[in-house]
Amino acid sequence: MANRHLSRSIVLQTLFEWDFANGKDIEIQEVAMRNLKEFAPGLEDDAFVFALLEQIIKKIKVIDEIIEKAAPDWPLDKISYIDKNILRIGLDELLFGDRTQVPPKVAINEAIELAKTYGGENSSKFINGVLGAVYKEIGEPGKEEKSKKKKVEEPIDITKLPVEKLGGALIYAKRGNEILFALVHDVFGYWTLSKGKVGDTPESKNESLEEGTKRKIKEEIGLDIVIKEKLGDNQYVASHPENGKTLKKVAYFLAESEYRELQLEASGGLDGARWFQFSEIPELRIYNDIVPLITKAIEIISKLKE
Repeated sequence: MANRHLSRSIVLQTLFEWDFANGKDIEIQEVAMRNLKEFAPGLEDDAFVFALLEQIIKKIKVIDEIIEKAAPDWPLDKISYIDKNILRIGLDELLFGDRTQVPPKVAINEAIELAKTYGGENSSKFINGVLGAVYKEIGEPGKEEKSKKKKVEEPIDITKLPVEKLGGALIYAKRGNEILFALVHDVFGYWTLSKGKVGDTPESKNESLEEGTKRKIKEEIGLDIVIKEKLGDNQYVASHPENGKTLKKVAYFLAESEYRELQLEASGGLDGARWFQFSEIPELRIYNDIVPLITKAIEIISKLKE
């Protein structure tokens, strides 16, 4: 991930937290510093993050008015926090940024990429439509400029990447005759499974995946769990601005706990945790790769009840 793209992701996360709290009792610079430390340690271009944030906050009234005019069918309070703040980033760079550093087409494309990564199913089309309308309104600057050929990246050989192991769990508990599921909510608007890095301290260096998963669940949401069986594995390549690419392998388990109030640890990546009935889960915004794990867990629990 290029530094500027990572920087925009940090800006988006920071704006999301600030906007979610309605700007109350939140120092946005401190939020940005925390997010940089947690999600982009060693980022060389952190000045870009603070400059972009400062400019957006300074121009936010004007930017929001432009959003309302460019998307008249979508009142500002009806646009999701993610989409709204992606538009704020895109419009700021499109209208008030240095075009020698960020050409208009780059500003639009970067916003669309943020929407594809963090938004909903139709977010990228919505972002493209609004920014495209504004771009036409200002006379399509830079339209005649020839785009530079993109450098073709070498395919990644994941067998040569350093591996980072994580453990996560879909946790269920019994409350009377009900079965409830514990999920966590991330700052990008998705409900997902609690997880954490295994063997991340000198004391836990030699722990098993099961032991590490139990420890991280306890740390993240305060539950003592009993692992029932493995649900499956996911893996993905993550990029670090200093250390490069890492292959993250996540083992997911089905686990049981006593029903009790969830205690979410302070984290820049999560902003909520709660119990859900099974009937509520289909209405939630959940990552696609998590859905099969939940489906499998429901099947297992159904058989246990028989």
